[in-house]
Amino acid sequence: MTTTDDALAADIDACCRLTGEFTLRSGQVSTEYFDKYLFEADPLLLARVAREMVQLLPQDTELLAGLELGGVPIATAVSGILGTPALFVRKEPKTYGTAKQAEGPPFAGKRVTIIEDVITTGGAVRDAVAHLREGGAVVEVVCCAIDRSPEGENPLADVGLEVRPVLTKAQLDAARAATRG
Repeated sequence: MTTTDDALAADIDACCRLTGEFTLRSGQVSTEYFDKYLFEADPLLLARVAREMVQLLPQDTELLAGLELGGVPIATAVSGILGTPALFVRKEPKTYGTAKQAEGPPFAGKRVTIIEDVITTGGAVRDAVAHLREGGAVVEVVCCAIDRSPEGENPLADVGLEVRPVLTKAQLDAARAATRG
């Protein structure tokens, strides 16, 4: 975790942790769901996440690739802080106009850092990385707001990606436990 916003885990947890029964993108069923759109729609909370994420980016990043849909607002906020151009990666190429899957500046030969909201198994990231690498991008790191994967595991090691989270599920759990004291 980054170190400049000590209250961020508690605020994110209070804002976006839902309980119930939820089917995740991976098909897994969970009793908890982190509704990232709740913090992404809050400009002050989104700005805090973006400031923390800036600290995680590799220094040689040339483009930020926000993944549809939740990674786009975070990538835009980080881009605004740093002045680093952003690229927006769709789940599927659009079927009209330019028919692109990745919208924004050319990325061939560029060092691209993926920006994602929540990672559990990394399925959406895997798909986006395959597309970007096929187009000539150098992709080695994904920064995410929340890493839900089991502690100590890298769900994207199989595709050679380092995961750098702003917050982990363990940190959110600890923040929740501390507030319930």
